[in-house]
This record gives sequence, C-alpha cells and structure tokens, in this order.
Amino acid sequence: MGIHEKKLYGTATVGTKGQVVIPADAREQLDIKPGDRLYVMGSPDKKFVGFIKEEQFRQLLEHITDNVESYKAALNDTERE
Repeated sequence: MGIHEKKLYGTATVGTKGQVVIPADAREQLDIKPGDRLYVMGSPDKKFVGFIKEEQFRQLLEHITDNVESYKAALNDTERE
C-alpha cells in the first residue's frame, strides 16, 4: 500500500460503555497491539472520528515542532511576494 492509499476495514459497533472493537484486519495491517495507546481525533462539524497510534502522533508533532522555524520563514517569504 502506498503512503496515500486508504482502506475500509469494515464496521465497528460502539458498545454501551463507549468501547469500539477495531476489526482484526485493521489491527494486523496497522500493527495495533493490545495495550497500544490510540489518540482519538475528529471533526464535530463533519461528523468524523479517527484514531492515530501514540507513536505516530508523537512523530508527527516532533516533525512539526522541529521544522516550525522553516515553516515561519516560508510563510514570511510568501507574505513578502
């Protein structure tokens, strides 16, 4: 699968305690193991919810914060044009 490929893994039902079982194929292909922490992300306006593994979320934040000065410089250059 390429970096931008997406896959529908099936459905999950929310139980009475708010618990969701992630389909086995998704757990296997996305390397989700028991005890992994998942961050829940969503958009109330678009009625969207998704999960991201803590490890990937940390990497994303590190990438953004490591490059914040580069992003600021790029924005400043764009504003000057």
